Amino acid sequence: MRDALMKSLFMLAEKNSNLMLLTGDLGYGVFEEFEKKYPSQYLNVGVAEQNMMGIAAGLASEGFKVITSTFAPFQTMRCCEQIKVNLGYMRHKVCMVGLASGVVLGMLGYTHCSIEDVAVMRSIPGITVISPADCVETVKVALAAVNHHESVYIRLTGGARNPQVYREDYSYEIGKANTLREGNDITIIAAGTMVYVSLEAADILLEQGISATVVNMHTIKPIDTSMIEKACESSKLIVTVEEHSTIGGLGSAVAEYKATLKNTPSQFFIGLPDNHGKAGEYKDLLEKHGLTAIQIAKGIVNQYERV
Repeated sequence: MRDALMKSLFMLAEKNSNLMLLTGDLGYGVFEEFEKKYPSQYLNVGVAEQNMMGIAAGLASEGFKVITSTFAPFQTMRCCEQIKVNLGYMRHKVCMVGLASGVVLGMLGYTHCSIEDVAVMRSIPGITVISPADCVETVKVALAAVNHHESVYIRLTGGARNPQVYREDYSYEIGKANTLREGNDITIIAAGTMVYVSLEAADILLEQGISATVVNMHTIKPIDTSMIEKACESSKLIVTVEEHSTIGGLGSAVAEYKATLKNTPSQFFIGLPDNHGKAGEYKDLLEKHGLTAIQIAKGIVNQYERV
């Protein structure tokens, strides 16, 4: 997804001379090609993410289209107050990109994992939160976010060779979810890396007699309420799947709106537990926390039998 982001940035810089890319010490090996081609539109502030957000807000106040990017925990939690005050409260518009969110950097420990960024960012007024499903959607999100009416946090998950969800062009709109598969029994609502995994889980479930709709809820805030209503009307069980804590993320966003509706089906939350675990390889951490297709399908079968 990071490479896809780079392609988006080149496209945007070529068309927008007032676009600025700011990063916190990620120039070498990440954004150096952008710096070479567009040196006047690039600024590496070093390990000073709070300052990066202050500079970004200042540039935005002068009419620049501003994109900031660094690893997800430093893009969100480290400069949370600056985001709250300068972007949320003062309404300066900045597009923030959190790289390597979730547990893909698990070998560096949970200081570099980001399991709470969605919860933090969606609690701040005036911030749109998006988690693209694959590289194709990353490009579409970046192009749409720069011209969005308010600040956007783009959460990039997964590692190299991220599985491809979209193989053909499609219509993308911030705030409007995409149904990738139609089913009759349950609805699986997923975001980020878990969209592809949920499609795989749906294949396994079908072999066991459970027909699943799979929804890519790329925009977590504002969430697509009409899609949630449709799912509640047509399904016996709602399942949310995310590479994020089950507290405050996609599952919580769905449940919050579902609680305003009458006679809704039960909801099964699948995600990361409420703890900081030990360091480990990405695939091992996903398996440890039940985020493989086989584990997700097994959990859904067990839950479905109780409905």
